[in-house]
Amino acid sequence: MTVYRRTAWYAEAGPADGVPTLFLHGWALAHLAYREALRQLARAGARVWAPALPGFGGTPELSAPYYSFEGYASWVDGFATAVGIDGPAFVVGHSFGGGVAIRYAHDFPAGVQSLALINSVGGATWRGLRTMADRPLWDWGIHFPADVLPGRQLRRVIPVVLEDAVPNLVRNPRAVWRVAQLARKADLTSELEELRRRELPVAVFWGAQDKIIPRASFEAMCRALDAPGEVVPGAHSWLLADPEAFGEVMTNVVEVARAAREMDGPRHLRPLAD
Repeated sequence: MTVYRRTAWYAEAGPADGVPTLFLHGWALAHLAYREALRQLARAGARVWAPALPGFGGTPELSAPYYSFEGYASWVDGFATAVGIDGPAFVVGHSFGGGVAIRYAHDFPAGVQSLALINSVGGATWRGLRTMADRPLWDWGIHFPADVLPGRQLRRVIPVVLEDAVPNLVRNPRAVWRVAQLARKADLTSELEELRRRELPVAVFWGAQDKIIPRASFEAMCRALDAPGEVVPGAHSWLLADPEAFGEVMTNVVEVARAAREMDGPRHLRPLAD
């Protein structure tokens, strides 16, 4: 499949009459690592499209002028049109993918019915009055290995992470690094506040042991949305470590998205530009 005349890789799951759902993956990964989580979404009643975002999973990276959340959001809009999603979608974003989902909903409101943000980047606060942009790279590095590969689920998580992460690092280390810098300094407060003004339904979830996205960032996101958020057991990649729990959490969210879609009726996305 092509998006803006370039090859894009993606996975599909779920019944044809399921809730149209876009799943946007986290940093250094792609659609393969989320295989079980996507199956759980499908079982909850979603029709899922999970693209490998530019720079990951074999999808070519964005050109330099478009290397931003705005550029990724525009690419997602092109992807949604290319796969033929009929009307606004339920959008799920994990980690970096959550930041892309926020900007996509902000820039392309006709394409989004509701959002679910899973341990998402985009909250402004790191610690106290200090912002996420103030957080030094070494602090991310200290927490990253133990947080992404939690001890109790090590055997379950390592194979799925390595299936995507190693090829991505070998194939395009520059893209992995550039997206890391984009995610590390993400502040999407103004976009979140705009989504609140539009009254877009947004569900925010955060793993209680997550050290990559600190609780202060999660709480800043909830304040911007004026939403309570939900704290769940697990670390940053809890949906990879425990996809069954992810499925349970998503069941009600998918049902809410289905009800909203049936009330509003389909609204078509704009055509894909050349």
